[in-house]
Amino acid sequence: MQIIANYINGELVAPVNDKYIDNYEPATGQIYSKIPESDEKDLIAAVESAKLAKQSWAEMSAEERSILLIKLAEAIENASDELAKAEAIDNGKPIGFAKAVDCYRSAANLRFFANAATQFASESHGMGSVGVNYTLREPIGIVGCISPWNLPLYLFTWKIAPALATGNCVIAKPSEITPMTAFIFSRLCIEVGIPKGVINILHGTGASIGEPMITHPEIKAISFTGGSSTGKRIAGIAAPLLKKTSLELGGKNPTLVFADCDFDSTVSEVARAAFSNQGQICLCGSRIYIERSIYQNFKQAFIEKVSRLRIGDPLDKQTQHGALVSKPHMEKVLSYIELAKQEGGKILCGGNQLRLEGRCSEGYFVEPTVIENLPLECRTNQEEIFGPVCTLQPFDTDEEALALANGTEYGLATSVWSNNIKRCHNLARELDFGIVWLNCWLLRDLRTPFGGMKSSGVGREGGMEALRFFTEPKNVCVKY
Repeated sequence: MQIIANYINGELVAPVNDKYIDNYEPATGQIYSKIPESDEKDLIAAVESAKLAKQSWAEMSAEERSILLIKLAEAIENASDELAKAEAIDNGKPIGFAKAVDCYRSAANLRFFANAATQFASESHGMGSVGVNYTLREPIGIVGCISPWNLPLYLFTWKIAPALATGNCVIAKPSEITPMTAFIFSRLCIEVGIPKGVINILHGTGASIGEPMITHPEIKAISFTGGSSTGKRIAGIAAPLLKKTSLELGGKNPTLVFADCDFDSTVSEVARAAFSNQGQICLCGSRIYIERSIYQNFKQAFIEKVSRLRIGDPLDKQTQHGALVSKPHMEKVLSYIELAKQEGGKILCGGNQLRLEGRCSEGYFVEPTVIENLPLECRTNQEEIFGPVCTLQPFDTDEEALALANGTEYGLATSVWSNNIKRCHNLARELDFGIVWLNCWLLRDLRTPFGGMKSSGVGREGGMEALRFFTEPKNVCVKY
């Protein structure tokens, strides 16, 4: 039984209260480690550590901080086999996916922001012969980063990298459901020599440590990725405290497939968009709208593609579809499949919990599920399921496709599949989403702003947007 530790002041330490939470392996349903249930006493220690470190870290040159973060990126790359295995065990995702996606992006996040911070420039505004204004960008001080369970180290580093690169000290809380790679990351920070107190990692639940982080007066900003309901609660707590927040929340993302698409490649990419990471990515396309003239052919090809996904042990390198992250989440997904049936939906493939043989016989596996015959207004099409469930629906015109796509409270991401470039650009302008992919999905440039509209979030992450969020602008006016 592995015992996970907090990371405070450069050391791995037990929680002050000596309380732990059971951590389950999704593929087996068995407890395999213990997680600290940190509380305010641990937070006090972490904040005091950060307060001691923040001045020297902020005064360090961008180049010096960049060198340390690049060393940390290299350490992740060197430990990628260990991290991928840990992610597969802890999260239930296929080990191949964890290596190619999670580990790669975790290192890339650190490297990108390490370099970006050395190029981060502010503005000046000349006033003719009167004077000049220039802008200073200074670190906030101590910031809180709360990351989710679906892409544990990937999204953990996506937050802490720009915060550290701009000279902030970080109090980070990974998800209590998937803590293992953050624990390994703590060890890597020690190995590469990240100064004590610059980053502190506290494990525990939202109630025990997440909410105290949000309310602590020394933590001046909160960056959160997770569900919309939790995001709204965080906003409600942080707003009266005048605390800076960045909230990357849920999605119910539409995929628009037109008759003039590249048929075979579109089928493959739409299936990938629906079921990558068992559908547990906020960017997954779970509402698939298909032009009526190709609807039947596309549906058949899509179902065949989905039915061939190899479901199995996440530690098997041949596995394409692993376990869901927890038993409660599996039960939530299965309840939505039952709801879809009650709403009149027709299950085209999947729809069941899957019982594997051997060590995974008690795991949290759900078949990739495709449903049709559901209207836009039903709960299945309106609420975020965050699992391997997608719906198909035909449309007749561009206007109808646009109305269907925009017809939920969410506005995170969408993809359009068509060789009509005029249509693509017209739709991109009218779609109410923070990210619009044209003939691609999850093609990411880390320089671009990332985030959603409506109930999908507040603010933007990525590129210069992240560096701006984690700094305070100060205007200096000089009269000649």
